[in-house]
Amino acid sequence: MQAKKIIPCLDVHAGRVVKGIHFVDFRDVGDPAVCAMEYEKQGADELVFLDISATVEDRHTTVDLVRKTVEKITVPLTVGGGIRTVDDFRELFEAGAAKVSVNSAAVRRPGLIKEAAEAFGSERIVLAIDAKQNEAGKYTVYINGGQKDTGIDLASWAKQGAKLGAGSILPTSIDRDGKKSGFDLDMLNIVCGAADVPVIASGGGGNLASFVEVFEKTNVSAALAASIFHFGEYTVGDVKNELRAHDIPVL
Repeated sequence: MQAKKIIPCLDVHAGRVVKGIHFVDFRDVGDPAVCAMEYEKQGADELVFLDISATVEDRHTTVDLVRKTVEKITVPLTVGGGIRTVDDFRELFEAGAAKVSVNSAAVRRPGLIKEAAEAFGSERIVLAIDAKQNEAGKYTVYINGGQKDTGIDLASWAKQGAKLGAGSILPTSIDRDGKKSGFDLDMLNIVCGAADVPVIASGGGGNLASFVEVFEKTNVSAALAASIFHFGEYTVGDVKNELRAHDIPVL
């Protein structure tokens, strides 16, 4: 088994880190650069900034934040949210992002993944997917911050995204987001089975046992979480120590 990564996620709105439940009801957490420095100190393997702002003005704020943050940390930073064009990718890479994630715009125009991968390399392109289980038990892809059901099958989109050039896939369970009720193992196994690229678990990491479970019961390469780190319930080190205790290799 390869060493597993633990990745804190910082949702950024108007220059501040926030955290919600089911993609709504946001609470202020703090300054992104300060949070990033703390997580690096705790042993985070990577960090994710997700710009959930709605305006172009806030987007410029986020680019500035990325620039300021990467000056203070050494771990790789993935940035996503509002990515619509190859130029958006370029702007964030020039600001210091190691990887850039794309979500809704790729669903609307899948060719964007291929263009970005050809321009910057697949290993720097992350396909983020927000998914939810419907009454029939099928997982479908949502866009617009988890608000709009596209009806697209999760497995087929994950497979297509990897073929187009996404170097990794970040599926988030809308059902589990912010609930701290454990990762959606069924959803993650669907994505792992469909795509031959690294998969990062997201949505529901709420206690130490949930991290052990996701690595023992799926083939994800990393687990991302926000709430349990932001509000001081556990540190990244706590999670890694628990994984080591269960013979799960970590960096």
